[in-house]
Amino acid sequence: MDGVSVSKSEWTLSAEALARFLVGLDPDSDRAGQKYESLRLTLMKFFDWRGAYFPEELADETINRVIRKLDEGETIRDLPTYCHGVARLVLLEKLKGPENKRADFETLPPAALVAPEPSVREDVDEKQDCFERCLKELPTESRQLILQYYSDEKREKISRRLAMAERLGIPLNALRSRAQRIRNRLEECVNGCMNKK
Repeated sequence: MDGVSVSKSEWTLSAEALARFLVGLDPDSDRAGQKYESLRLTLMKFFDWRGAYFPEELADETINRVIRKLDEGETIRDLPTYCHGVARLVLLEKLKGPENKRADFETLPPAALVAPEPSVREDVDEKQDCFERCLKELPTESRQLILQYYSDEKREKISRRLAMAERLGIPLNALRSRAQRIRNRLEECVNGCMNKK
């Protein structure tokens, strides 16, 4: 068993293995490059939409695992479909990891979305205190974006988000991604703070 885990950690991506993967995507090198970029983008979206940390790294990890399978001699007929299956496994592994035992942003008290006055801090629980501290550590632009992003209810929330995206000159999906990255950073910070207490 130990021999298997050692050999797994010793594998490194080689130019030949990558070339085999690209040929599997398309024999024409230009089209293969385009398909590779398209596949990587799709995988990044898969991880991003599921709230995973570092979707780019997870997409690369997925592709590397598939390249490794090819390098070990496995025959794969439909590489993109196979990659999506491996991506699901990578996501499950990451969700089981200790770094995902985090405080959920949605479970914070509603008052946490509006920074309270310093004079009422005596009543604030530890989680709220951590949240406020982490919120203050964010750059001003990020702090304003996340507070505005979660400030309204139902229809007002949708209208505000559309207006925010328009004001920033970005598509709504890009705004969602930006807000998710800030939210992930906040959750990570709150978890770190809670673990210190």
